Amino acid sequence: MQFKSFSLGFEWQVALRFLKEGRFQSVLMIVGVAAGVAVVTYISALISGLQRNTLDKTLGAQAHITLSPQDEKVTPALPPAAEGEIRWTDTQARAQRLQTLTNWQGMVSLLSQREGVSAVSPMVAGAALARRGEATRAVALSGVDLAQYDRIVSLRQKLVTGQLVLSPGDAIIGQTLADDLGVRVGDRITVSTNDRSESLRLTGLVDLGIKDLNRRVVIVPLRSAQTMLNLPGGVTQIDLRVDDVWQAKALAQTLARELPTKVESWQEANAQLVSALNAQSVSTMLIRSVVMLVVVLGIASVLVVSVVQKQREIGILRAMGSSRAQIQRVFLLQGTVVAALGSVLGVALAVALIKAFTTFVKGSDGLPLFSISLAPEMAMQIVGVTLLAGVLAAVAPARRAAQMDPAQAIRL
Repeated sequence: MQFKSFSLGFEWQVALRFLKEGRFQSVLMIVGVAAGVAVVTYISALISGLQRNTLDKTLGAQAHITLSPQDEKVTPALPPAAEGEIRWTDTQARAQRLQTLTNWQGMVSLLSQREGVSAVSPMVAGAALARRGEATRAVALSGVDLAQYDRIVSLRQKLVTGQLVLSPGDAIIGQTLADDLGVRVGDRITVSTNDRSESLRLTGLVDLGIKDLNRRVVIVPLRSAQTMLNLPGGVTQIDLRVDDVWQAKALAQTLARELPTKVESWQEANAQLVSALNAQSVSTMLIRSVVMLVVVLGIASVLVVSVVQKQREIGILRAMGSSRAQIQRVFLLQGTVVAALGSVLGVALAVALIKAFTTFVKGSDGLPLFSISLAPEMAMQIVGVTLLAGVLAAVAPARRAAQMDPAQAIRL
């Protein structure tokens, strides 16, 4: 009797029969794989959500790239000292004055056409004092073109009350600053700079997501800020928003070489945050690797035991004409089935954990701490890696089973 032409259906039948006969071991393997996949999926979604929330809060109130004038530097008046001559080499830094960008209109036009740049907004920024009655607060005065600035920080989404309108004599301020001054939409505040004071009517209150910014920000029309800071026709910086936030640093370095300005990306302005995000990513990768290693070892160890237990059956199959390759495929299919069932169950368990987190873990305002979701791409990637791990885990047991001597296996 020849079985050389066994179909793949036969191998599936044998693999499933072996799994059914060792139900307890099979269930343990599937549960172990599901637990590992659930941990990897949940932690990946949690870290991804945390990073996305952190970036949204950080970048939601600032530009991805900022162009500003070069800092003023003091150059020594004396020529370099001759050999053996002693001179004072220390120079005191000059106090930085408000400076404007040269030909900023041309730069805005060129940057707007730059590939990868989604929004450009000129700004005049300077220090000022906001006063209402006896209450006085130091503020950061920002003069902007509202339509362009809204594309940088999505100001419309941060509006708490009032309207997103800026006409001459109007201002939009942070919600915390409004509480400090005891004002609301429609009230007036006096904003003073070194050059002049102006009474401004509040048209809107915004929440930028950062309390310190909410306490200091005062947004006025671009021309109004130019007048108040005595910078007629000038701007102190140009803000950029890019399509890919992680390409901001590379683009900033390119612009720094091309333009005679100081260029700073959000990564440079938030170096500690970037380091923390990188550390989180590395930690997540290590956790994934360790858990997957445990999954591989768990499947491999149980399949090795299964090979020992099924020696007689393997010997009979070999004696009936099944090839070494077919025996190998039987155990590889077992590893694949266990990994497939475990990964699907694990992803479902992770979805339940994510739902529980967003339902029961609340902030002081009664809302979820941050949004967590499992992207389909991430779920498919984890399932694919788990299937690969299951196949790799079954390689060693499958080779051992295929190398058994049929006569000796039957006698055991």
